[in-house]
Amino acid sequence: MIKRMKAEDVIVSEPWRPLPKIETAEALESADLRVLLMVMHHLTGDEKWLLAPFAPQRDVNLISDLDAGLSDEVQRHLKTAALDLLTSETLSPAIHDPGEALMQRMISTCLGEAIPPEYNLMLREEMGFQDRGVDWRCKTAPPPVVIVGAGPSGLIIGKRLVDMGVPYIILEKNEEVGGTWFENRYPGCAVDTPNHAYSFSFGRRQDWSRYFSPQSELLSYLVERSHEFGVRDNIRFQHELTGAEWDDKAGRWRCFVRGPDGDYEIEALALVSAIGPLSKPRIKRFDGDESFSGTRFHSAEWPGDVDLKGKHVAVIGTGASSMQICPTIAAEVASLTIYQRTPQWARFIPRFKEAMPKGARWLLQNVPYYGEWFRATMLWRYGDGLLRTLRRDPDWDYPERSMNRINDRHREQMANHILSELDGRPDLIEKAMPDYPPYGKRILLDNGWFRMLRRDNVELVIDAVQRFEPSGVVAGDALYEADVVVLATGFDVTQSAARLNLIGRGGVDLAEQWADEEITAYIGITAPNFPNFFICQGPGTGLAHGGSAIFTSECQIRYITGCIAEIIDRDAVMEVREEVHDNYMDRLNAEHRELIWAHPGLTTYYRNKNGRVISIMPWRLVDFWEMSRAPTMDDFHVRSFG
Repeated sequence: MIKRMKAEDVIVSEPWRPLPKIETAEALESADLRVLLMVMHHLTGDEKWLLAPFAPQRDVNLISDLDAGLSDEVQRHLKTAALDLLTSETLSPAIHDPGEALMQRMISTCLGEAIPPEYNLMLREEMGFQDRGVDWRCKTAPPPVVIVGAGPSGLIIGKRLVDMGVPYIILEKNEEVGGTWFENRYPGCAVDTPNHAYSFSFGRRQDWSRYFSPQSELLSYLVERSHEFGVRDNIRFQHELTGAEWDDKAGRWRCFVRGPDGDYEIEALALVSAIGPLSKPRIKRFDGDESFSGTRFHSAEWPGDVDLKGKHVAVIGTGASSMQICPTIAAEVASLTIYQRTPQWARFIPRFKEAMPKGARWLLQNVPYYGEWFRATMLWRYGDGLLRTLRRDPDWDYPERSMNRINDRHREQMANHILSELDGRPDLIEKAMPDYPPYGKRILLDNGWFRMLRRDNVELVIDAVQRFEPSGVVAGDALYEADVVVLATGFDVTQSAARLNLIGRGGVDLAEQWADEEITAYIGITAPNFPNFFICQGPGTGLAHGGSAIFTSECQIRYITGCIAEIIDRDAVMEVREEVHDNYMDRLNAEHRELIWAHPGLTTYYRNKNGRVISIMPWRLVDFWEMSRAPTMDDFHVRSFG
């Protein structure tokens, strides 16, 4: 059902217009030479670009050195040849889709390491050489598919259903698309995945201003894509699903909706939750918090009119949001008091704050195949490589501090970074140095956090918050004055789609089926007792070892749209078999027991109150890509109405 790229879809499909020589020469000085070598092979088909002396050296840095380890002479030769080719009057690419064998050779050469062959097709899809959509067209006029949420997942499934000719309605509670990128607007809010990977495999934007782009740019990207994909006419803004019931006799969902003009119902062929895991702020309550005379809010509900200049600010929490907020506001506030429950390991990324060089942005926009290969290198370096280092070694002598020898080396590297940043401040080192294995919690990126802790107006408090007073926060035995309190306390990931008030077959309530925070779903996508119901970013599909959430969402949506095609073709109801679901969950739980996130010394939102890892996947990206490529009909009870 996966459709192949047609000849007319080739990137260079219009008559070639030579690039301007001066501008091209200037831009090539900012070229990633690994990427440029792959471009040269596409355009010429000449094998020499994959051989010595042009073979790049391996570079494990997320943002790699541009010279690829090539000598000055080889660099000059490559750039001169590229300039001549890109400014020539005629250009006809010799290779578009490299195919299986050549793809493996090219990606292995590009990255300077042997890439396993199972990644070949996955990467070709990611680079747009193969389409990830389902090659199927609706021939009937079924009831619409109802999708809840117009964040990235909602836009992807809307685009795929447009391509398939399936009617659908997206219910979005906000006045614009974007989901978490619309709602989260706190200072410093940005993506912590390289945005050349955190983007759609189709309709890509190459002109990102930074390697890690801010919230406003990501929101702009999603708004632009919603227009480009033709989905906006199908979005009902400021409409919220209040609940849904399965009608077994009709084989349809009855969806109850609240909009600006009142309540109404929709009969849906299928129901898809695209609300995402980070859509419900976890509002932690403290004794006396209503008595606080200042301003108090969650980081995901940042008021647009709040002015922090010269204020005494308290931030409760030291997770990902806090690590972005605090270094951004520290210089403008009178004082910043940060309340920490657990110290965090943070990965130092050289060039993390750098803008994309002007020349690099120009190459991404103008040179055929450059963006595709730049994306591939980012995806690989931020992908599966870390996972194997997070597995328990039963013979390791220090299981309390790390999982294995490599994980212990990572610990040493991160600890040395903390010691360097906080040199001369043993008081801060004692507070900021974690005692659990690195990568056991969400991977955080040092955005100037440790350096910020050294500021005279910043205090890190490790005593537990006891209560609020009208003038501030009491932690331990001390009262810390505050004008503004920011709750950087994360999101509730223990409910997922159960928040939608869904009643499945036989009157089963999803919230009751998932009671006690035991949320489960087959491949994270579908659950027993809930026919024709599918989840994007569902239980056990979050990423903690690297990768892009948009990648996993695209994989899930290919599976979901494959199911929708089967439902329409068969005029049927699909419900995953309980034994299939249970077997999958047994495998997932067994895998997690061997990985770092089940370490006994950890407290993390990845786990529920019973200690089971519920929100993230234990699989390699390529494994999840393979298991979600297409539904296996034997996994489902299928009841046909035809």
